[in-house]
Amino acid sequence: MSKASQEAYRKIRAGILSGHFPAGQFVPEDEFAQFCGLSRTPVREAIAELVSEMLLQRSDTNRVFVPVWSDDDEEELFALRAMLESHCATRAARFITDEQIDELRAHCDFIDRAISQSDGPDVSGFVEGNRRFHAVILAAAQSERLGQLLRFVVSQIVVHRTAEQYTRADMEQSQRDHRDLVSAFAMRDEIWAGAIANTHIRRAANAYRTMRQG
Repeated sequence: MSKASQEAYRKIRAGILSGHFPAGQFVPEDEFAQFCGLSRTPVREAIAELVSEMLLQRSDTNRVFVPVWSDDDEEELFALRAMLESHCATRAARFITDEQIDELRAHCDFIDRAISQSDGPDVSGFVEGNRRFHAVILAAAQSERLGQLLRFVVSQIVVHRTAEQYTRADMEQSQRDHRDLVSAFAMRDEIWAGAIANTHIRRAANAYRTMRQG
């Protein structure tokens, strides 16, 4: 993508994740262009990329909208993510460096600070720390193909909406999973790492399901 298209991509994606463009809402190209402060040409290219990532969808009449996911859609995404994250952690345990393990510990410390804010957990900080943590694991796995699959399956909309419903206790449990993963990586234990990653994502799926039912 061109530099302008990349800028449009970042702005539109942020607008989707923040809820500025609600699920089910049709959005004309002109509205996206006005939102980005750019012409329609780079916006059109950005829209095509976001459609490929399932963050936008086209109707039969070629109108663009933010997709509405069914319960089955969301459950399938979590199931696929659990399998992919488990495989990712298994590979990472095989290839991870000492420097990357130190990075993971630093990100855990960052998440701890986000959780322990005196006026309540910093959800944005928790989400950002979680993103950084899992990005290091993906880099350690050394698989471009796996990275492409995860980027396709993992929706930050689901991740953020799940985190917004987390209690402090939920966040602390998630952090215990992270610390256990670091321990598994330090031991280079592939089976343990894969099992923790699978449980970690299934736990997030259960929190999201509980939120939807409540």
